[in-house]
Amino acid sequence: MVSRRLLRIKVLQTAYAHFKSDADSVEKSEKELFYSIGKTWELYLSLFVLIIDMARYARQRIDLYRTKLSPTYEDIHPNTRFVDNLLIRHLEVHEMLNSHIRKKKISWVNNPELIKDLYRQMLDSEFYASYMEEQDFSWQSDKKFVLQLLELILFSPSVEQVLEERSIYWNDDLEFAVRMAEKSIKKYSGADSPGIPVYPLFKDDEDKQFVRKLFMNLILHHKEYEKLIDQHTRNWDIERIAFMDILIMELAIAEIIENESIPTRVSFNEYIEIAKYYSTDKSSNFINGILDKIIQQLREENRIVKKGRGLIGES
Repeated sequence: MVSRRLLRIKVLQTAYAHFKSDADSVEKSEKELFYSIGKTWELYLSLFVLIIDMARYARQRIDLYRTKLSPTYEDIHPNTRFVDNLLIRHLEVHEMLNSHIRKKKISWVNNPELIKDLYRQMLDSEFYASYMEEQDFSWQSDKKFVLQLLELILFSPSVEQVLEERSIYWNDDLEFAVRMAEKSIKKYSGADSPGIPVYPLFKDDEDKQFVRKLFMNLILHHKEYEKLIDQHTRNWDIERIAFMDILIMELAIAEIIENESIPTRVSFNEYIEIAKYYSTDKSSNFINGILDKIIQQLREENRIVKKGRGLIGES
């Protein structure tokens, strides 16, 4: 499932596009928001397909070498450790995974060079050489290797380039998708386990409503939150404050005021972390200070109301 952190970022990106394009259709922007989130989930599924395709490419190479006119001993008796990886074999026959892949029509067939390039990068890696030589033929060893392979994919310039070409929605999503895939794989505990869990798009309906509510509250109260920020930036020309910085603060305010089940400190910390990624170091410090003052004012005005176990009367 897509994490709350990424859901917040998707709302931020969609809201930024909505205001900057002077969009007059909130419904259209909301549709774009959920489409963008759906693309992240597709990338998560695509990573499994990428690993499977690498193994299939390796098998094709083995078959090709075996049919050479003058095959060597290594050609006839290759090391099949990688192509026989238990976890990858499990992915290939995973019914739920393959059902999603077919439904979403996920494929790397138009990117054969990426498969070849990743395969070459894998062959040159130390973790591959170690894996192919070790004597531990177990699912634990196979799982460890696939997790290392995901890290190679995460930091591969080839993957980054192809993702930029394939979808504008994937520009910032690779690490999130890789972490989702890692979380799935870590649940695998061998042939006797229920299998690798394929996480749904949303953890539950609460996450889906969280996204919709956050986005709509920001759109509906944008001017109100902007004025609140203006009150605490008297020594600043609000026109000269980066719009992204203002939007991050508005989202934090929207979540703190409108979401009764999330502790204020959790929301505050989340948006400070997001600011570190989407703003400069100076901006994140600026946002930290302004948000702190705004939260203090909101508490004094009794506008922050939290309900639920451990939330009533939070300090």
